[in-house]
Amino acid sequence: MATTPKAAKPAKAAKAPADPNAPKKLDGLQKPLTPSPELAEIVGKDMLPRGQVVSKVWDYIRTHKLQNPADKREILADAKLKKVFGRDKCTMFEMNKYLAMHLK
Repeated sequence: MATTPKAAKPAKAAKAPADPNAPKKLDGLQKPLTPSPELAEIVGKDMLPRGQVVSKVWDYIRTHKLQNPADKREILADAKLKKVFGRDKCTMFEMNKYLAMHLK
């Protein structure tokens, strides 16, 4: 079996350096979002990136001692969080799913 030599790949053109003054494209965590009225009771009504919303919700949870002492992964919702979560308790892993429903 005779093999034919492969053709050399053409060299890629060098990319032009990015313009340092151009606005940076925001990813999903950095894009400011508007909280729903229910979530705004906890984090405020201003537009915030998703990461800051999660951080403020955790601050609220810790301040009001809403973590289950037997299982710190579980959050026991008070009246305000119950409006956001739609249930009495959830795990820290489920929390982002419920927060996403209250961000636009």
